[in-house]
Amino acid sequence: MTVSLRAAYAPLLTAAAVVGIAAALLRVPPSWLLLWEGPLLLLLALVARWSPVRSAAVAGTLGVAAVALWPVPLVWESGSWLEACGAAAFWALPALGAVLAGGYLRRQAGLTRQAVRDARRDQQLELARDLHDFVAHDVSAIVVQAQAARFVAAQDPGQAVRALERIETAGLSALASMDRTVHALQEAAGGPTTPVPGLAQLPELVERFEGGALDADPEAVQELSREADTTAYRVAVEALTNVRRHAPGAAVVQVAVRRAGPGIELSVVNSAAPRGAGGLLARRRRGGTGLAGLRGRVEAAGGRLQAGADADGGWRVSAVFPAEGHPPG
Repeated sequence: MTVSLRAAYAPLLTAAAVVGIAAALLRVPPSWLLLWEGPLLLLLALVARWSPVRSAAVAGTLGVAAVALWPVPLVWESGSWLEACGAAAFWALPALGAVLAGGYLRRQAGLTRQAVRDARRDQQLELARDLHDFVAHDVSAIVVQAQAARFVAAQDPGQAVRALERIETAGLSALASMDRTVHALQEAAGGPTTPVPGLAQLPELVERFEGGALDADPEAVQELSREADTTAYRVAVEALTNVRRHAPGAAVVQVAVRRAGPGIELSVVNSAAPRGAGGLLARRRRGGTGLAGLRGRVEAAGGRLQAGADADGGWRVSAVFPAEGHPPG
């Protein structure tokens, strides 16, 4: 009902403007013409606010003309053409004011819609990063453990059983990550949500990573802001996922959280993988947002991210965040 009414604004203004111009030319009493100006001004504002641009331009031009030209025949009878032009210019001001008022409201509504679209796009990107940062880590663990179980099943069934237990753990973790994503969608709809994991969950993350070792300074962890804490956890997840993808046979994977000057550093260092240890997962070329996608998040938290090869052929990922109470370095 409302949409159909808005669609009628431009035709109504066109008809009212034609009636107004005809009434002025037919010498209708000025009191009646003045009464007609009120609906015309209202329709001008409504058309500028709601009507499509093309129909609004046509109807608006006629509406402004009707408001501005109604006194011209009256002034022309007793004055000069110059006075008639002045009267038309004077009465054009309220018409233009109505158009500007409607146009301003139209612009504000457009900015609001654009802000909503931008927020939705940012949320979609956030969800995509969450799926990559958390779910991909657990899925890669499932793939690695499945590969290991396939190779050792015949010689050592006990090892295969332990690999299946780790697959179960990684699967449950992936389901939990999916639950967090669903809760994020519910939050967008006004529903409840669950917190994003931080470095408090780092021991559990490293424990699920075979061959991983953790050295974390609890006091240093406490000095991170909430944003830096969750971002550091994302960096650890991504770095460990990359180890599984590109260096699954690495003998040493060391995760550390410690003070680094005025800041707090999270580092993930792995030794070089044996030649030919890539497997199926290493040949999966296309990843998600990766460390490149996390770099902007780290910088937004006031930190800096570095990744590169070590002298021994391994790989090092380091993210340094400002401690609370210290400005970003």
